[in-house]
Amino acid sequence: MDRDRKAHLVAIPYPGRGHINPMMNLCKLLVSKSPSIYVTFVVTEEWLALVGSDPKPDTIRFACIPNVIPSESIRALDFPAFIEAVLTKMEDPVERLLDALDKPVIAIIADTYLFWAVRVANKRDIPIASLWTMSASVFTVFDHFELLLVHRHFPADLSDRGDEIVEYIPGLPPTRLADLTTFFGVRGRVTLQRALDCFPWVPKTQYLLFTNFYELESSVIDALKAKFSMPIYTVGPTIPYFELELDCSSSISLGLGAGPHQHHRPSYLQWLDSQPTASVLYISLGSFLSVSREQMTELVTGVRESGVKFLWVSRDLEENWLSDWFRGSCGIDEEKGVIVPWCNQLMVLSHPSVGGFWTHCGLNSTLEAIYAGVPILAFPIFWDQVPNSKLIAEDWKIGWRVKRPVAVGEEEQQQLVVSGVEIAGVIRKFMDLESDEQMQLRRRAMELQEICRQAIQPGGSSYSNIDAFASEISKLGCFLDRFIHVID
Repeated sequence: MDRDRKAHLVAIPYPGRGHINPMMNLCKLLVSKSPSIYVTFVVTEEWLALVGSDPKPDTIRFACIPNVIPSESIRALDFPAFIEAVLTKMEDPVERLLDALDKPVIAIIADTYLFWAVRVANKRDIPIASLWTMSASVFTVFDHFELLLVHRHFPADLSDRGDEIVEYIPGLPPTRLADLTTFFGVRGRVTLQRALDCFPWVPKTQYLLFTNFYELESSVIDALKAKFSMPIYTVGPTIPYFELELDCSSSISLGLGAGPHQHHRPSYLQWLDSQPTASVLYISLGSFLSVSREQMTELVTGVRESGVKFLWVSRDLEENWLSDWFRGSCGIDEEKGVIVPWCNQLMVLSHPSVGGFWTHCGLNSTLEAIYAGVPILAFPIFWDQVPNSKLIAEDWKIGWRVKRPVAVGEEEQQQLVVSGVEIAGVIRKFMDLESDEQMQLRRRAMELQEICRQAIQPGGSSYSNIDAFASEISKLGCFLDRFIHVID
């Protein structure tokens, strides 16, 4: 690490994969923009073990704090308890870490959910940027939650009112109340208040960052810019597209991906290389939450019965039951599909053989699909994934919903299962490249892909915003450096 670098930035992500990855990708972009910036990236012990060996510039270093609970891997089993620990137990060790750093901190980037980071930064007179890693639409729903109360849409009997339209939140497209059910149901309410606690702290930050690109949710971003006084930057998609471009350049220059160098490619990519264009359905339901065992069984049955080739990445492989079900009970082999515990998702989605993406609709996965121009089969599980599925199918028109949210309580909703017969029919129709409906869907996906690619090119919205924010950080570093020289 070059200790002469003046702009020392501390990044504090929420300890979850869907938050750490976009924060790290943003930091990589920032240090690539300005030679004066270097980053201390704060992670818990568990996450240091998981991501500590990942490649990164030498201008980014990890700093470790203790886990917020003895084993953070149980967070999916008791999500409310994990959130409570994050919001009450991380602050003190982060403060001690800041005290121990050997260079002055000129700015902090913290996940919006970590509202205590704003308190820490303000107390130390350090400028802080709040990074929101979900859609801007979800942000504005939370930020205008009092309007839901005024219109008596919360709490509400969703069995009677789920089809009512929410159209009074600034910038938000008209949205069925049922599309917000995971915020209101029994499971969602446990964590809802804690999420809402973060928003009074947002006006106390100096910058507000979104991990999408402006054109994706321009009306929401414009409404938020009208409300807040601090600069608002859309810096996305905060996915590793820059690394994908480097990989492609290296492959071309070295002749990889063909001939004798083929063995350098992962086996799942080699399998994709042998498949026809747009013939493979890529399936991933994320790295955190899972569907029920019953629903997973129906999904496996539906994929088998559809006859469509697939690449499925699933954590359940670690338990062996999914792999056994496919290869044993279902008789699936590599002629029909491949199952892996992990893959380079952006590389897979960008492969010409992939024609569709079955996803849980987390924003990072959604942005990767948009970047790759791949249509989506939306299968949300919880929280922001449900409104994201609505954006995908109804507003952006780049995918279909496998199931539409129903107006029932959260407990009842968790018991609803989409049958294998339904799933097989949806997949066959979705992957039919000859249908007019499918051609229109793919055309729209390619149009949004082009808008996304333009946003990150020189002169594009995200490119310019990252430049502007990096310049702000660099100026803060220069100012601090001059101040220290004056004091000396």
